[in-house]
Amino acid sequence: MNRATMSLIAVTAALAAVTGATALRSDPSETVRTSQRLPVPVERTALTCPRPTAAESASTWYTAYTPPAGEEPGRADEGDESGRAELLAAPEHVPGGEEEQDGEEQDGQDGQEGQEQDGGQDAAPEPVVPLTEPGVPVSARVDESAAALAGTAEQRLAPGWTVQQTTAVTAGGVLGTSCQTPDTEFWFAGASTAESRSDYVHITNPDEAATVVDIVLHGPEGALDSEAGQGITVPGRSSVPVRLSTVSPEPQTNVAVQVTARTGRVGAQVEAVDQQLGADWLPPSAAPAGGPVVLPGIPADTRSVRLAVFAPGEEDITLDVGLAGPGGTITPAGYESISVPAGTLTAIDLENLTQGEAGSLVLTPAAETGGGPVVAAARVTLGEDDEQEMAFIPATAPVGTRASAAGNTASGTTLSLLAPDEAVEVDVTWSAGAEGGESVTDTYTVDGRTTMTVTPEIPDSTEGPFAVTLTPRGGPLYAARTLTVDNGGTPGWTVQTLPDDHSTVSVPETEPDLSILMD
Repeated sequence: MNRATMSLIAVTAALAAVTGATALRSDPSETVRTSQRLPVPVERTALTCPRPTAAESASTWYTAYTPPAGEEPGRADEGDESGRAELLAAPEHVPGGEEEQDGEEQDGQDGQEGQEQDGGQDAAPEPVVPLTEPGVPVSARVDESAAALAGTAEQRLAPGWTVQQTTAVTAGGVLGTSCQTPDTEFWFAGASTAESRSDYVHITNPDEAATVVDIVLHGPEGALDSEAGQGITVPGRSSVPVRLSTVSPEPQTNVAVQVTARTGRVGAQVEAVDQQLGADWLPPSAAPAGGPVVLPGIPADTRSVRLAVFAPGEEDITLDVGLAGPGGTITPAGYESISVPAGTLTAIDLENLTQGEAGSLVLTPAAETGGGPVVAAARVTLGEDDEQEMAFIPATAPVGTRASAAGNTASGTTLSLLAPDEAVEVDVTWSAGAEGGESVTDTYTVDGRTTMTVTPEIPDSTEGPFAVTLTPRGGPLYAARTLTVDNGGTPGWTVQTLPDDHSTVSVPETEPDLSILMD
């Protein structure tokens, strides 16, 4: 091949590259070079849901939802009707056999054997709440021995896909959680290894390949030395429950939990079970560095609040405590600040905090100590006398561009909206029900440094559980949803925060560049 032929091939390839770059432009008529990044809807979203509680006589409802294209931020391809979203059952694997589930022994290396005993790859996964249309939720009920779930949503069903898992136990108690995006590391505050608690961390591996996970507990004096939480094998497409008291047998009323995947991604949530206060899911905490730590949506009728804060960095942290209620933000008397030595967890009981009004905790790093990563969560109790039940509110990220929560009911849903700085205007869209109805949108203004509560106003035609979508305009907005469920005549509660749904990804805008043809 001579030099002329090779040069012609090089020019042709360069022109092809220019043509490809031009195709990526959002507006081919523009000729000015720019470094602007554009939000583009994601094309694939993965979620995992932990195995529901193993309590007898329990029923679990799943509600899946994707906001319609009209509520979708960024650029969307009109007319694309393709896409699917479904969750599949992941077989449960108990490390070391059934005895380990009772806390008598722990061996994370027997993954494959346990998987085979529990069905493993031979168990045919069953699709749960398959979604086929944006804007219309799908709900399904599973009785008793439900499994952990893992699945994906693709194309037009991917942006904002959310699934709510709510379990009612006949003996009393309601557990609720939003299914989560798999990740490599999770932090929890407010778990326990006390004798009155039976807390499990549920680890779900959505991928085909096995992974190895490490669990480390941290208490008031620092990390709890233990090798039992190291090297736990989680087989592919399976879920592993690990009782925290087997990781560290030393009883601790409050601990922080660090879950790290050595390879791949996993889902992780803590099932907290108390002998007196029932059970609920403790989700992972967002860990902002330097900014305020926000725990929104403490219900008005909360009986008690226990705040647990962990400082994973190398510096001590002091946080000023603020309570944002409907009339503004105050400093609770007697709880002006909380100091947390580096590497330790501090827990305080905030008695009579809400005074009958819904509120949100805003923890601000004290000026003299600077900022650093913080892991925080609040355990709240609701109900009267011997019918009290606990729920958890972790530190969370703001709503951002948009957030959704599924599984709402007309009489049992309360939204808490916090504007920690300036006033924020927010569109609240209540979707159609899973069994019929139409969506409605209301606009609210949340005054700065206040918490507003909102209950749904939906058409009479709405039937079945529905979703709510928040679209704020202005400064940061934080949100949580309290769900009250009539459980055999006894009300039960659960609270979920509403962070940004990450329905878009930022990509650079490209344009033709003829300079690549220059020698």
